[in-house]
Amino acid sequence: MAATVTRDQRRAIDRLAAGDWQAAHAIVQNLEDPLSCSIHALCHRIEGDPENARYWYRRAGVAFTRDRPVEQEIAALQGEIAESGIRRSR
Repeated sequence: MAATVTRDQRRAIDRLAAGDWQAAHAIVQNLEDPLSCSIHALCHRIEGDPENARYWYRRAGVAFTRDRPVEQEIAALQGEIAESGIRRSR
C-alpha cells in the first residue's frame, strides 16, 4: 500500500497525530482507496462512533478492534508513510 500514499493522506495522518481528527476526516472523507478508508475509520473511532468506524475498517479490509490503542494505529499509519518516501507536508 505504501507505493500509493498521497500527500493528502500524509496530511491526514499528520492531523491525526496532532490530535485533530476532524481535519483528517475532512481530507479523506471523499477518498475510497484502502489507506484513506483506514484513516477515515480511525477518525470515526476517535470520534466515538464505532459503527461508522467498523464500516470504514471493513471498506479498508482491516479488522475492527477496540483493543489496539489509537496511538498504535497512528504509528502504523505513519510507518506506511515513511515506507512510501513521501516527505512531511509543509
